[in-house]
Amino acid sequence: MKLQPLRALILLGLLQATPPLSAQDQGPFDVLIRGGHVIDGSGNPWFSADVGVRGDRIVAVGKLTGATATRIIDARGKVVTPGFIDLHSHASEGLESEDARRRVAPNVVTQGVTTVVINPDGGGPISISGQRATLERLGIGLNAILMVPHNTVRREVLREDHMRTATPAEIDRMRALVRQGMEDGAFGLTAGLEYVPGIWSDTDELVALVEEIVPYDGFYNQHERAGAGVPLWWVPSLDDPENVGAKKYTLIDNINDLIEIGERTGARVVQTHLKAKGTDFWGSSGAVISAVDRARARGIEVYGDQYPYTTSGSDGSVTMLPGWALGVERWSGNPGNSRPDYREALRRTLADPSKAGGLQRDIQHEITYRGGADNLVVFDYPDPSYIGKSVAELAAARGQTPTELAISLQLEGFPGRRGGARIRGFSFNEDDIEAFAAQPWVATASDGGIALPEDGPTTHARYYGTFPRKIRRYALDRGVISVEFAVRAQTSLPAQIIGLRNRGLVREGFGADLVVMDLDRVREMADFTNPHQYAQGMEYVLVNGDFVVDGEGNVTGSLPGVVITPKEGRALPGVR
Repeated sequence: MKLQPLRALILLGLLQATPPLSAQDQGPFDVLIRGGHVIDGSGNPWFSADVGVRGDRIVAVGKLTGATATRIIDARGKVVTPGFIDLHSHASEGLESEDARRRVAPNVVTQGVTTVVINPDGGGPISISGQRATLERLGIGLNAILMVPHNTVRREVLREDHMRTATPAEIDRMRALVRQGMEDGAFGLTAGLEYVPGIWSDTDELVALVEEIVPYDGFYNQHERAGAGVPLWWVPSLDDPENVGAKKYTLIDNINDLIEIGERTGARVVQTHLKAKGTDFWGSSGAVISAVDRARARGIEVYGDQYPYTTSGSDGSVTMLPGWALGVERWSGNPGNSRPDYREALRRTLADPSKAGGLQRDIQHEITYRGGADNLVVFDYPDPSYIGKSVAELAAARGQTPTELAISLQLEGFPGRRGGARIRGFSFNEDDIEAFAAQPWVATASDGGIALPEDGPTTHARYYGTFPRKIRRYALDRGVISVEFAVRAQTSLPAQIIGLRNRGLVREGFGADLVVMDLDRVREMADFTNPHQYAQGMEYVLVNGDFVVDGEGNVTGSLPGVVITPKEGRALPGVR
């Protein structure tokens, strides 16, 4: 087992919350983890210690020679860490399911994740108290932290008249809803500014709403307006600034907007799933990092989170063809179960000379946005010989340009699928991922959720592998960060961002969310052909002192999770 030197900052605020030393508790314990190398989450180097658990708390960390326990785990040669905290999770749908198999969250807990922050990207229910009641009634396999969703709040107030900025009266009504959510136990506000209806909000609206979470010590988590030089929804033929004045947002525009919100409100602010998307923007991570470092130097508390993959969620459903050319209505989609005949709609578009130029531009834009023709890979197509090949390879073999191939795939491929094939783009560059991963203000987050094998092959590998991948690929294999740094990025750092004072560290009095792993074997197994594979090396995972993984791959089915409220999550160790 190889551990690298310390390359992280000690979280002084969390360490200061630790109570004064007293006589060491010698048990008996409910669980005793004996002889492990403890990476405590602070960023400090590992140390050898036993960990004693009683009930839902860590009650002893040290040399517990002679101590007894109901259950003893031999952790010699293994690593003990805090449970991982996922700062951006779409697990709410699974946690609120009547299907207990989903509420167990097997793909999540087998990564070592014990707490998820839900309602990301501005999405989720309007009633935080109702959501909490549902989760507590059903029972959940890990801890949940709730956030107020901006898109839901905006739609609640503006209804269908949301394609504009809000009036002062409407902002006041939104403020009241955010305030109610915080009163009901939310930890902050999330926004999805690339999605309907957040697209039409402005910075003043967001500042007003973020101001409401500051008295509650809340944090603000923002999905950017654009993951590249343009938003996800932008297409040249419809949104070219020369035609309609549509703004091209850049990564720097995004981060500067976030910094402005932090500066004007004093809130902790987070740029979620940091990325430089599309070949035209590879390498721009340096500018984002510089902007954040300068903001932090002048006292603005800016953070980020990332998932360590070169492909996004929307990259898994690339069509290359714009919706307008296939008869797809913009923004609202097609009502009911109706679906246009994609082939016929495309033939009509191709037959109209006035539209042909716009179609060509839009296809070329989408190919660049998704990582280029070399990084667009076919995963499903009627001709199996196409599977596993890139758009560049297929176009060359057919004597076509990538743009011509995109049209051919729709006309010759699956008639009921937009684009005619299932294509995944790999739109990020490893250099940017590594640059973000090395920043002390960047946490690890999955942007995934709860999945079961029946959910099919389109599930992103991050649903099963985010946290072990960060340790294996970027610490152990590539040496971009140390193991201690990687653990900190998914334990005490997200705890600091959220405002948790009793989780995220292996400390006496902290919640007994713990992971015992075999560091030599830790790795993600999920890929984009077979995503439904549990990670390796996570041998034991405890949530509130209860085993949810008891032996590698052995998911117990226990539901010991709780909905953590600010009052409970900020109670100092030893204060119940």
